[in-house]
Amino acid sequence: MKEDANMENSWNLVQEKICRKCIDGDGRGNCRLPQGESCALQQFLPTIIETVKAIEWAPYETYVNALRTNVCARCSEQDAAGVCARRDTLECALDRYFGLVIRVMDEVHAGTFSAIKS
Repeated sequence: MKEDANMENSWNLVQEKICRKCIDGDGRGNCRLPQGESCALQQFLPTIIETVKAIEWAPYETYVNALRTNVCARCSEQDAAGVCARRDTLECALDRYFGLVIRVMDEVHAGTFSAIKS
């Protein structure tokens, strides 16, 4: 039950900090992707959280490599050779907002989501 509440709080923070700014959003945190398309942020949120949580004070490339290994490799949009057309055309919110995703996941891990309102 507590894990569900933590995931809900994490998703709320993602919507507040990332989805509000996303070009596929409505400016209020709601997604406007066409029906049948899913956002990698929502689809892989638990894996994203665990991946960033496992890394502490590392260079940006370390986070990128970990997210590619743990998230992108599981996404149906990436082929066996590691090529992703959505990523290559900046259509993937996870890739487009990598830096912000890492910062928000660090906030989730630190438990500061209630104290950070912007």
